[in-house]
Amino acid sequence: MYKSACFTGHREISENPKKLSERLYNVLEKLIAEEGITDFYAGGACGFDTIAAMDVLKLRSKYPEVKLHLVLPCSNEEQTRNWTPTQKYDFKSVLSRADSIEYTSERFFKGCMGKRNARLVECAADYCICYYDKQKQGGTAQTVRMSQEKGLKVVNLYECKKSNR
Repeated sequence: MYKSACFTGHREISENPKKLSERLYNVLEKLIAEEGITDFYAGGACGFDTIAAMDVLKLRSKYPEVKLHLVLPCSNEEQTRNWTPTQKYDFKSVLSRADSIEYTSERFFKGCMGKRNARLVECAADYCICYYDKQKQGGTAQTVRMSQEKGLKVVNLYECKKSNR
């Protein structure tokens, strides 16, 4: 049985994204080297999802057994409709290098993000790696709660940032 983790996090990052990426990269490398985590599931959103996917792709050069799986809520066109050109470019770059891509819905609808979040948790066997500021509402909160209910170990990089200042 392979070991796996999912990602969830806010679209808006309240710190330097480069510093968050460095911290996340170190956490991921430790999980790969020490715990044998090889499969990572990302939801394809802007912000933390994109940072996480790009870090997994960077780690593949050192750890070729590592796989990036995208679990997307709806068509690429609908998901990225209101994104900036840079966000769309990053999304296409990640999409072209992912090991697998799964769409939980053909079209956008009110609950498609929740359906995607549930599938991310379903795919993860070991960890939920998040950037979660403890807001009670929203997709990140929902995904963290589902992960805890499933018994996944939750690593919150938002909490970590406070001790690394």
